[in-house]
This record gives sequence, structure tokens and C-alpha cells, in this order.
Amino acid sequence: MDLLILLVYSFFVWLIFIKFKWLPWNITSQVIVVTLPIIGLAVMILMLNIGAPSSADVRAINFSVQIVPRVTGRVTEVPVEPNRPVKKGDVLFRIDPVPFRLKVDAARANIQQLRAKLIGSRTNQRTYEEQLKEITSKKAIVSAKLDLARLRVKQYGDLASTGAGTRFDLEQAQSELAQLTDDLASLAASEAQARLKTQSRTKEGDQDEVARTKAEIAAAEAQLGDAQWELEQTTVYAPNDGVVVNLQLRAGQVAAALPMAPVMTFVENEQWVVAVFAQNEVRKVQPGQEAEIALRLGRDVDEALAAGLAQLLRHPERRKELGARAVEQEALNLEDLFVDYTAERGEGVTT
Repeated sequence: MDLLILLVYSFFVWLIFIKFKWLPWNITSQVIVVTLPIIGLAVMILMLNIGAPSSADVRAINFSVQIVPRVTGRVTEVPVEPNRPVKKGDVLFRIDPVPFRLKVDAARANIQQLRAKLIGSRTNQRTYEEQLKEITSKKAIVSAKLDLARLRVKQYGDLASTGAGTRFDLEQAQSELAQLTDDLASLAASEAQARLKTQSRTKEGDQDEVARTKAEIAAAEAQLGDAQWELEQTTVYAPNDGVVVNLQLRAGQVAAALPMAPVMTFVENEQWVVAVFAQNEVRKVQPGQEAEIALRLGRDVDEALAAGLAQLLRHPERRKELGARAVEQEALNLEDLFVDYTAERGEGVTT
């Protein structure tokens, strides 16, 4: 554009000073004729740097995801091919699900076993309560017998001291009193133990054995959820639309859940075009403004190549077919932007 302006300006200078000689062509006019375009072009370039800044440092960036399996196992299927378009949700590969399905079955069986144990724990809880009632009743009977035995020992003692009773009866009453005392002590210990078992409850009102069984069931259900999650992870899906590159996986190979050993790289279609500008050049740039991108190509690039540039850059076989040359790798996937493919424009971005 600056060359065109200079040509038009020179044409008018020739008409005014040379052709029609409307103004004299002397030192003063010559200085003015030369100075005006220099000042004008300098002002225009400065204004363009503010109103339409440009940059030659431009990069097209694709997001890439390192695909690492969440579980370790033998690969049974790899339906994707490298450098082929993949839609979000498409299957990338599958791991043998049999070992993980067995874990799920084992976890479910463990839960059933613990639920049966919970029934037994609740039965034991009711048994402890019945035992407490029975022991309390026996303790009351033994207490009554013990009071009677003490009375008989006193009575036999009085009779034996007066000669009205025998020493044998007194000793027999004393032996019965000692036996009842021991029985009462044993029942008291059993009552304390049964009462402790029935009163050891959680905030929810469950007896300790029942609470422990419920906790074991909760842990087993968590293990079941983890086993089901692992089973779901045996099928790996595409995280987004894109292509698979660096495919290192084959059926029969063992895929390990190691972050430092990805089995493939997934390149998403979403892109960023990044350009570097000087600070004073971006004062007038606003969101939503269009950007013009130009690629430095050979002069023999035709319109057919320009129209299919973005596609052939993705597919090397099409590049060879169309004869593209010296295309920068960083110019991938620019079909959504306005692209100027003329060689004369050079390389740059203008907002």
C-alpha cells in the first residue's frame, strides 16, 4: 500500500511540476516534495501500528492430551488409527474386563455375606437384652433366697446355743448361705456384662456389634464402587474431537497405569492462534476484531492449493498430491480464519 501511495504521489508531482509546470521546480519545491512523503509515510506507519498492529511472530497451538489408562491390563482392541479424525466419545482402546468383572462379583458377594452377618448381630443384640432380663429375674430370686438363708442361719445359731437345735443344721444353713452369696455375685457379674453389651450403643442407637457390621458393609460397598469404576475404566474414550498421534498401543500389549508411560497422544481440534505484539501496539485492540493471517509461500501456489491448505496440512498424502512446499508446521488448521495466501503479502498478522 505504501508503494502505491508513493506512485500516485509521484504521478501528481510530475503533472504539477514537470508536465504542466504549474509550480516552479526549484530547491525549495524539491525539498518540500521529498519531505512531505517522508513525514506522511512516517505518520501513517505510526498510526497503523496503533490502529492495525502487525506481528511476524505468530503460532498456532493445539491442545494435546497424553492418554494414560487408569487401570493396568491386557489390551484387547485398538479401533483407532493414527492421524485420523476422532469424535468425542469414540472408543480409543479397550482393556480385558474379565479380571475387573471378577473383582466386582467378589465385592458383591462380600456385601451379601456382611448383610447376613448384620442379621446375626441384630439377633445377638436382642439375645443380650433377653439375657439381661433373665439374669435380673434370677438375681431377684437369689436375693430373696439369700435373705431367707441369713434368717435361717441366725435362727439355727440361736437354737444351737440353747441346745434346742443341732450343730449340723446350723452348718448346713451356713453352707447354703455361702452358696447363695456366690450365686448372687456371679449373677451380678453376668448382669453387669449383659448390661454393658446392651448399653454400648452409637448415636444412632445401634449396639456396638451391629454398628461394626454396618461399618464393614459401608466399606464393602465402597470397595464395590471402586471395583465398578475400575471396570468402567477398561474402555477409554476420546476426551474431545481431534486426532490420535504417537500411537504406541497394539492388541495383546499390557497397558500400565503409569503417568510417565502414555500409550498415545490425543491432539484436540480446538486451537489458539498466538501473536506477539509490542505493548504500545495493542491499545486499540478490542475483543471480537477480525485478524488477517498471511503465509509466506512460493509464487507458484495456485488457488486450488490455497483452498485446501488447511486439509492438506493435516494429511501428508494430500500435501504430496497437491505439491505444497515449504509450509510451516505452526500453520496447522487455520481454515476458520481469513487467510491471505499471496506471496507478495509476506508473513504476518494484522488486526
